Amino acid sequence: MEWDISFSKQALSFIKKNHLSEEVLTLVKLAIGNFQGERVSVDVRKMKGEWKGFYRIRKGKYRIVASFDFDKSSVFVEVVDWRGNIY
Repeated sequence: MEWDISFSKQALSFIKKNHLSEEVLTLVKLAIGNFQGERVSVDVRKMKGEWKGFYRIRKGKYRIVASFDFDKSSVFVEVVDWRGNIY
């Protein structure tokens, strides 16, 4: 099944500025695989508090915050930023 992946304006700006387009897409696809039961190496956590309903994907010094709609097979990447700036 094909998933629809969309990005916020902030996420696109960070990705373009830091040349991370392929890496971010790969991590989001790995997270989808993780939710589908595949054994993949990706650090995904459900968030709490004001970010309830979102998931955090951790890679090195940057973080990806995204919401996954499993019924519609869509992902919305809300924020991509450095570790200290994202929360």
